[in-house]
Amino acid sequence: QVQLVESGGGLVQPGGSLRLSCAASGFIFSIHHMGWYRQAPGKQRELVAVITNGEVTNYADSVKGRFTISRDNAKNTVYLEMNSLKPEDTAVYYCNAAFESTNYWGQGTQVTVSP
Repeated sequence: QVQLVESGGGLVQPGGSLRLSCAASGFIFSIHHMGWYRQAPGKQRELVAVITNGEVTNYADSVKGRFTISRDNAKNTVYLEMNSLKPEDTAVYYCNAAFESTNYWGQGTQVTVSP
């Protein structure tokens, strides 16, 4: 059974930091490209960051220099370190695993940036 379980979301003040984690099970984690997406109310889901199975990373322009994606294949976990958070970062953050025809999603974790 495939599972992607996100954790680490919450309420943080502008300028603060959060670290999201996504624990994976039920598939071969190391061969999958892992990504974080987010969806704000009334908006489409958008890519935040991706790390390939070769650990090449790519980021949305809006988070470059503030967010860092990483993975630990031994723990089947992908992380998103978020610094200098802004109110516009408020969204539900989703973990994604993709490889060839497979595409898995987590249930999401809420991140709210507010004074």
